[in-house]
Amino acid sequence: MTYVLGLDLGTSALKGLVVDKNGQVVAEASHSYPMDTPEIGYSEQNPLSWIEAADQVIKDLVSKLPELTDSLEGISFSGQMHSLVLLDEKHEPLRPAILWNDVRTTKQCKKINETMGDTILKREKNIALEGFTLPKILWVQENEPEIWKEVRQIQLPKDYLRFWLTDNFAMDYSDAAGTLMLNQDNKTWDTELLEEWAVPASILPPLVESSAVVGVMKPELKERFGFSRDIKIIAGGADNACAALGSGVVKAGTGLCSIGTSGVFLKYEDKVDRDYQGKLHVFYHGMENTAYSMGVTLSAGNSLNWFKNTFAKNQPFEELLSEIDTVPIGCDGLLFSPYIVGERTPYTDSQIRGSFIGIDTHHQLKDFTRSVLEGITFSLKDSQRIMEAVADEKIEKLVSVGGGAKNKSWLQMQANIFDTPIVTLKTEQGPGLGAAMLAAVGCRWFSDLRECADQFVAYKEAVQPQPQQVERYKKVYARYRKMYSATKELCHQYFSQMEN
Repeated sequence: MTYVLGLDLGTSALKGLVVDKNGQVVAEASHSYPMDTPEIGYSEQNPLSWIEAADQVIKDLVSKLPELTDSLEGISFSGQMHSLVLLDEKHEPLRPAILWNDVRTTKQCKKINETMGDTILKREKNIALEGFTLPKILWVQENEPEIWKEVRQIQLPKDYLRFWLTDNFAMDYSDAAGTLMLNQDNKTWDTELLEEWAVPASILPPLVESSAVVGVMKPELKERFGFSRDIKIIAGGADNACAALGSGVVKAGTGLCSIGTSGVFLKYEDKVDRDYQGKLHVFYHGMENTAYSMGVTLSAGNSLNWFKNTFAKNQPFEELLSEIDTVPIGCDGLLFSPYIVGERTPYTDSQIRGSFIGIDTHHQLKDFTRSVLEGITFSLKDSQRIMEAVADEKIEKLVSVGGGAKNKSWLQMQANIFDTPIVTLKTEQGPGLGAAMLAAVGCRWFSDLRECADQFVAYKEAVQPQPQQVERYKKVYARYRKMYSATKELCHQYFSQMEN
């Protein structure tokens, strides 16, 4: 038996999955690392901690599965998007990486959008937001000019890890799309944009497909881990692209609803030129010449965690959710908006805040609990509504992962609110499985990623929408959509007063 290894470089830990040709995970390991917040709104990480984690994970996997030394064929990657890694002429980090969730770059985003906003939306398919890589580059230029002068290579996290394994620079299209520097029309770095912001093209890596082989493991590392054969190193992809692969979202009519701390609603796109006017993200997929559109709810699972910790701290989640089926759809007029840290899709509003509306004396804890779940799901419905209206294409199957996939009642709620059959994965492995799939295709186990998905991804029985409940939810959702405009002015007035 031969194996591939998928390494998922997340924000808090690196996870490794060893997968065989049947798509079975035969060994896994993880190693965590810290995130630094030197100032409010700052989020940074030492790139060397990713290398230390990878070194430990590979050693742990070899220890768990000794035959790996003779049977591992390839390694690929999933990585946190957007985070900025700056290297000097010796290819060493010049400063800690500025992470995707760092929000120090509001000023730079405004400058980019005012200067080249329309052009960027047309070619890069997105608007400048704090998470993207380009605003971080501008921040370094303005605030750390002495460091910027020393930059000889710009990397994203997984690409720096892959460089450690191979000494070869590269970046795949799915991750490059999240830098805001890739012209997604022609799949090249945007030279006009680079010239405008004084970013030398020479410090950006060559662009490759996610399943491309970009090298083999360096001899010294091959010896360090005890591998007897050359290990192919495959480019890999952005975490959301890999999550889509690992969930089988590889054909038209399929989508993904992921409820973690934040929420992601993602749809497969046959091509990258879908025009959502900046209301949704559009990025290249891990599959060649395909894309995915994506909306984000900033506080999905985070809203439920906040609610539990504030109002039912000592109650297990299972107990908290146990009575939601006794509450009618719409919670007898009670609505919740999950904007507790601002909102991304479709408003891009950092000053909006969450609210309960329609509180009555008869409402109990179970009513509030259900309204939180409905509000989170309605917020993700906002992304689906834009996707289906612009593309004139209904999502026929939606894969639910994360916290929203763990409760049968919430799954039925999703099926009814999205008016779409919902499936869950028999084995949910997240972006790491997508990384392993890229390795499998790179090693030519399969002709393409669709064939690989047929072998690697399996679903449980679908949860079907219930027509009567679907119609009732349409009326509640229409009320929910009015909440943003009803609370926007008050929230913005508050923040304006705070600033003054």
